[in-house]
Amino acid sequence: MEPNWRTSSYTGPNGGNCVEVAGTGDVVLVRDTKNRALGHLSFVAGEWSAFVAGLRASVSRREDGHQGVLRRASPSPGRR
Repeated sequence: MEPNWRTSSYTGPNGGNCVEVAGTGDVVLVRDTKNRALGHLSFVAGEWSAFVAGLRASVSRREDGHQGVLRRASPSPGRR
C-alpha cells in the first residue's frame, strides 16, 4: 500500500525546497519533494514528534521577537 504523502503548505507549484511526510503507524517517512526517486528516511514516530516540537519551540521564540509560524503538512496535490 502506497503511503499517504503530505507536503508543506509553503510548497509552491514547482516543489521548492520542501519535504514530504507520510505516517505509517509507528514510523514516519520523509522524502525530498523534488527528488522522490532517491527514496525516503524513516523515523520512529516519537522521534519525529520530538523533532517537530523542537522546531515549533524554536520558531515561537525567535531572537528578533518575530512570532514565527510552523504549519502542518497538507495533502499533496492529486494524492489522497
